[in-house]
Amino acid sequence: MPEIFKLYNLPQKQRCRKILRILESAEASLVQNKADEFLDAFYLRSLLKIILDDLDSGSALKVQKWIEDPQEKDKRKIINFVRYELYKKLDTAPAEWDLILPNSSADEIANFRRTFFEGVYVYAEDIRTPFNIGSIFRTAESFGVEKVFLSHDCVSPDSPKAKRTAMGCTEYLPWERAGLENLPDLPLIVLETGGTDISKFEFPKKGIVVIGSEELGVSPEVIKKAQGRVITIPMYGIKASINVSVAFGICMQKWCEALRD
Repeated sequence: MPEIFKLYNLPQKQRCRKILRILESAEASLVQNKADEFLDAFYLRSLLKIILDDLDSGSALKVQKWIEDPQEKDKRKIINFVRYELYKKLDTAPAEWDLILPNSSADEIANFRRTFFEGVYVYAEDIRTPFNIGSIFRTAESFGVEKVFLSHDCVSPDSPKAKRTAMGCTEYLPWERAGLENLPDLPLIVLETGGTDISKFEFPKKGIVVIGSEELGVSPEVIKKAQGRVITIPMYGIKASINVSVAFGICMQKWCEALRD
């Protein structure tokens, strides 16, 4: 545990970076219900005292109030608040996959029994970024997709950034790599521009929704095999473009609505 007086005597930026790392560790332990020496009330109050001068007056006042009356129920809130004040101070920020969020234990995953719609699949064709594939897994699991198929050029969901963004869903949502010719013999539903308004499309009871590359979209071969089942999300802004994982979420919400009716 770094000694308080040593931290206090460090140059400002170095001190802020050191304390930021300590607070990240403390919050992660708090979320996972793990013991952490940094969570000791006396140490945490002392740590926050030496950072007061590095914060703006409004933020410093908020932290000072907790130091004077350190409520256990607000411990994570104050740690999280100071973390983000330090990110701003250091002109940096965590990526989505660095957020401190709860993880499922190995036993929870082993004993978990998913509820899903039988015959509802997704085919991710050439998705290139770990963030997007992780987000797609998280969305697919939430909306009851039975299984995810990935093209051979799709980024691996086993990459650390993808797994972090997926919030553990890569561990219990089945997936496999497959070419177009190896997909189950079910209707393909392509999510792409220039198709049927998604609100007017009649979703089948079973099928495979296809989402394509962030840059190139869905391949002509897949569109041809879909036999006209191309759906589009109406957009009205200047850019008229949304992230592929966001579009997939909208699509799955519509499909689930249809399945429940």
